[in-house]
Amino acid sequence: MTQNLVQAAYIVAAVLFVLSLAGLSKHESAKQGNAFGVTGMALALAATVWGVLDRSAHPLTTFLLIAVAMAVGGAIGLWRARVVEMTQMPELVAMLHSFVGLAAVLVGINSFLTEGDSADTVHGVEVFLGVFIGAVTFTGSIVAFLKLSARIKSSPLMLPARHWLNLAALVVSALLLVWFVQSHSIIPLLLMTVIALAFGWHLVASIGGGDMPVVVSMLNSYSGWAAAAAGFMLGNDLLIVTGALVGSSGAILSYIMCKAMNRSFVSVIAGGFGQEVSLGEDKDYGEHRETIAADVAELLRDASSVVITPGYGMAVAQAQYPVAELTSQLRKKGVNVRFGIHPVAGRLPGHMNVLLAEAKVPYDIVLEMDEINGDLSDTDVVLVIGANDTVNPSAAEDPGSPIAGMPVLEVWKARNVVVFKRSMATGYAGVQNPLFFKENSQMLFGDAKERVEDIIKAL
Repeated sequence: MTQNLVQAAYIVAAVLFVLSLAGLSKHESAKQGNAFGVTGMALALAATVWGVLDRSAHPLTTFLLIAVAMAVGGAIGLWRARVVEMTQMPELVAMLHSFVGLAAVLVGINSFLTEGDSADTVHGVEVFLGVFIGAVTFTGSIVAFLKLSARIKSSPLMLPARHWLNLAALVVSALLLVWFVQSHSIIPLLLMTVIALAFGWHLVASIGGGDMPVVVSMLNSYSGWAAAAAGFMLGNDLLIVTGALVGSSGAILSYIMCKAMNRSFVSVIAGGFGQEVSLGEDKDYGEHRETIAADVAELLRDASSVVITPGYGMAVAQAQYPVAELTSQLRKKGVNVRFGIHPVAGRLPGHMNVLLAEAKVPYDIVLEMDEINGDLSDTDVVLVIGANDTVNPSAAEDPGSPIAGMPVLEVWKARNVVVFKRSMATGYAGVQNPLFFKENSQMLFGDAKERVEDIIKAL
């Protein structure tokens, strides 16, 4: 009876997880989607603990051990959730993915030690693949965390014959799988684990910083498949369903990100396989023009339409609140203000949308790139706040550029462009931006939050 109730609870939790994904697909229903997800996870945890205690020979000891583990994990989670800045969210997500990968490795090894020689071939393959995916996710996520938090360089690691090294790791792992299934020995499992850890590290290290948004969603997919593999090893249907939901949605998101950046999906997930890195040539684009906050305020006062295109620089400066206030003031003056969001603005898909929602910017004026690009030629002023690569005209005008073909916000078509930047440094992809030197562009240097506040005062 207990196990039947547990399975029933798993079905309800799975439905709640599907409803959660559906809710998270829109701004208006995102809060409800989160509520569905939290409820489903609470139900899943309660049902799992109940099922474990029902099967345990020492339920009190088992309950105490689980309670201690959950208390420690919950305390760390609450602490990090309270202190983490929104700008640190991408690296936090990457680190959370590494925990899922490590859990899959530990579950796989423990499952083998528990089953031993009695394990059948199917279970042996489940264990082997679960450990492999988990190990790749673990080290790959750590590298992503280190790159996103600037603890290591964001440039790709270019080892000689790097693609052959990746291929060799896969071939050797396949041979170890055959040995493992036939011998039921832990030696090939451990050897594969070491290879997979190195493979995961090299896979993400060989991907450049410009592709990190894709890598984050890709690792999200890996962590889902690692969780699904752990579900097979544990015989837990809900973990299989949940992992499949995360894995498939992460893969779809990765594909969308690749399309938005004109990158090959296969190339990115293979660590840049088949894609030669081009650094481009230094070109003389002429002189840039500087402006001051008072002049920008005057420009905005005379405008009838304004588009704001935020990037990661806005997140770093935490300028979303003064930007929201500036938007409110301009709209009260009758100015048509809208936001143009590139799919990979920031270092995490949806990062800018969350920041703007946090600052209470109305959902209906926050538009995607495809929705706003057609209106930019009729826009009086575009404010580029902390964005760089996502507004680079080289993507559309220079076939030899490393970002050639990448869909971008065509802000240079507007009558006036004001670029908020700390300096003339290149963007995350390491490519110079000709936008800064165009006749209709002006540079407003300094901290984005302070400059926006100066404009508000001038208004």
